[in-house]
Amino acid sequence: MHSILIIEDDPKIAEHLQTYIKKYSYDVNVVTVFERVMDEFRTYKPDLVLLDINLPSFDGYYWCRQIRKESICPVIFISARVGEMDQVMALENGGDDFITKPFHPEIVMAKIRSHLRRAYGEYAIQADERKLEREGLILFLERLELVFQTKTVTLSKNEADIIESLMERYPRVAGREDLLEKIWDDQAYVDDNTLNVNITRVRKKFEALGIKGAVETVRGAGYRLHVSWQEVDDS
Repeated sequence: MHSILIIEDDPKIAEHLQTYIKKYSYDVNVVTVFERVMDEFRTYKPDLVLLDINLPSFDGYYWCRQIRKESICPVIFISARVGEMDQVMALENGGDDFITKPFHPEIVMAKIRSHLRRAYGEYAIQADERKLEREGLILFLERLELVFQTKTVTLSKNEADIIESLMERYPRVAGREDLLEKIWDDQAYVDDNTLNVNITRVRKKFEALGIKGAVETVRGAGYRLHVSWQEVDDS
């Protein structure tokens, strides 16, 4: 059974969509606390998202960008905005489709079925799992796992993004600005200490694999990955 997450602040529209979609044997959840959209997303792990643009606190474009940092599931915008630029913005911010309000529920269902087929069904592209390998270190990007020899650690999305950048740049330096841009959309709202905290967490993940000194700080430039030069502690 596929799961659908509805992010819509009009309770009548959200309830109408939930009731209608459930008739077609889908599992449906509705976000009610709009400051915790990503918490709901991570807990529920939907196969598809229906997303309004006008939402409390942050708009749908913002939440779509956050979703895209962690998932490639289909996102269909549903909005009363009818301008061409609104549809362009929806697509450019990671959306897959756009439905204008008022809508016919059968149109919504047709688009849901179409996108689910493309993402998971008969039209889905059967791609190999993405992974990066450097000096015996393997990063599984979809699983958010890092493997070295016989040990495996689970990563957060930010940790995986940082390690991906370090591995892609290896043995060169990954710049601080590049790392911030990869992980956070708007650097203006990121405290300088935030990256330091995440780098510390990444170092701990390497230490859990038995790799000491894996991330070198290059003063004034950024960070560089060390793998092959380190002694592995098997104790």
